Amino acid sequence: MSTPQADPRRWWALLVLAGAQFMVIMDTSIIGVALPEMQRDLGFSPSSLQWVFNAYVIAFGGLLLLGGRLSDLLGARRVFTAGWVTLIAGSVLAAAAETAWVELLGRAVQGAGGALIAPSAMTLLMMIFAHDTGERTKALAFYGAAAPAGGTAGVFLGGAITEWLSWPWLFLLYIPIGLASLAAVPALLPAVSGRGGSVDLLGAVSATGGLALAVFGIVQASEQGWTSAATLLGLVGGAVLLGVFVVSQRLVRAPLMPLGVWRTPGLLAGNVAITLLGAAWIPMWYFLNLYLQQVLGYGAFPSGAALLPMTLLMMLLMTTVTGRLIGRFGLKPLIVTGLLVLAAGLGLLSLARPGGAYLVDVLPGSLIAALGMSLVFIPATIASISGARPEEAGLASGIVNTTYQVGSALGLAAMTAVATAWGADRLGDPAALTDGFQAAFIGAGAVAVAGAVLGFALMRPQGPAAARSEEGEAAGTGA
Repeated sequence: MSTPQADPRRWWALLVLAGAQFMVIMDTSIIGVALPEMQRDLGFSPSSLQWVFNAYVIAFGGLLLLGGRLSDLLGARRVFTAGWVTLIAGSVLAAAAETAWVELLGRAVQGAGGALIAPSAMTLLMMIFAHDTGERTKALAFYGAAAPAGGTAGVFLGGAITEWLSWPWLFLLYIPIGLASLAAVPALLPAVSGRGGSVDLLGAVSATGGLALAVFGIVQASEQGWTSAATLLGLVGGAVLLGVFVVSQRLVRAPLMPLGVWRTPGLLAGNVAITLLGAAWIPMWYFLNLYLQQVLGYGAFPSGAALLPMTLLMMLLMTTVTGRLIGRFGLKPLIVTGLLVLAAGLGLLSLARPGGAYLVDVLPGSLIAALGMSLVFIPATIASISGARPEEAGLASGIVNTTYQVGSALGLAAMTAVATAWGADRLGDPAALTDGFQAAFIGAGAVAVAGAVLGFALMRPQGPAAARSEEGEAAGTGA
C-alpha cells in the first residue's frame, strides 16, 4: 500500500482540508453585510443583532478544544465527517429561520460544526504530510492562507449573494459544498482509529456556557443597565461557570486544557495579544458594515465591495510580507507596532461623519487598520506556540484559536454596549448612529492600545532567527 506521502491524492486531500478551513472562517465574515436585512426580516433589535455573529463564534471558540480532544479519541476523519454533517444541519436551520431565535440556534449549530472541522482538519493534514518536512511546510502554508482567503471571500460573496439573491442563500451555499466534501472523505482522507479515553464534558459545557453568559450579561447591560437583574445574572453566572472550568481542569483525569500548559514560554503573552486583537478587530469590521449601510446608504453588494480593499490588503500582507518582517525584526516589535497601527486606523475611523464619503471616511482608516492586523496576527500566533513541547503543540494551537474567538465575542458585546449608549440604537437617525459607531471605534482603539501595552510588558524579546524557526508551523493556525 502506498504511504501517504507518496500518494498523489495527498494534494487533493489538502484541497479538501484547506477548503474546509476556508468555509469555516468564511462563516464568520459572510453574514456581515447581510446584518441589516436580517435585522429587518427577523426582528432583531440593534443590540441583539450581534448575536448573529456571536452565536457562531461562541459555539466555535467554546468547543474548539473539545473538537481537538474528540479527534484524538474517536479518530480525526470521523470527527471531520461529523463536523460537516453538523455544519450542514446548522446551515439548513439558519437558512429556513423565520424568527430570531431559530436563526441564532442555526448559527450556534454551525459554530459547533466548525469546532469539529477545524482541529480534525489540522490533525489530518499533519498525518498526511508527516514524513516530508518540506511538503508539510508547503501544505501548512497553503492551509494557513485559506483562513484570510475565507475572510476575504466572505465579505465579497456576502454582499453579492445578499444583493442579488437573499440572505438565506448565505447559508444554503454550505449545503452543496458540504456534501461534496463528505463525498470526497472516503477516497482522500486516511482512516485512523482513535486512541480512546475519556471526554471532559464538564470542561466543554462550563467553558462554552460561561462565555455565553458573560456575553449575554454585557448585551443586557446596554438594554437594561449594569445593575439590572438580567445583567448581573449573566455576568455572575458567566464568572461562576468559567471558575468551574478552571477548577475542573485541575481535577479531571483528561482535561481539555491542562493548566500546566500556561507555563509554556510565550503562551500567555501571545494569547493576551490575540485576545485583544480579536476584541478590537471584530467590532471594527462589524460597525464599519453598519456605517456603510445605515449611514452612507450603501446596498449589500456595494458595502461588501467597499470592504474588499481592506481584506485583500490583509491577505496580501499576511501571506507575502509579514514573514519577512518577522525574520528581520522578530516577534515583539511587530506585535506592539501592529496593535498601535490598528489603534491608529480605528482612531481615523472614529472621525467618520453622518454625511461622509467612502474615500475620506472609510478607505484610509480601514487600510491602516488592516495593516495593523497583518502585523500582529501571525507573530502573536508564533509567540503562543513556539515554546510548546511537541506533544503540546496541538493544544497550544487550539488555545490560540479559542482565545481569538473569545476575544471577538467579548469585544463585540462590549463595543455594542458602548455604541448603544451613544445612540447606535436610533435607527433612521444618521447623526445618532454615527455617534454610536464613533464611540465603538474609539473603544476598540483603546482595546488595541491596551494590547500593545500588555504585549510590551509581558512578551520576552525573541530574536529573528528563533521566530523564523516557528514560522512554517504557525501557518497552519488560522482564525
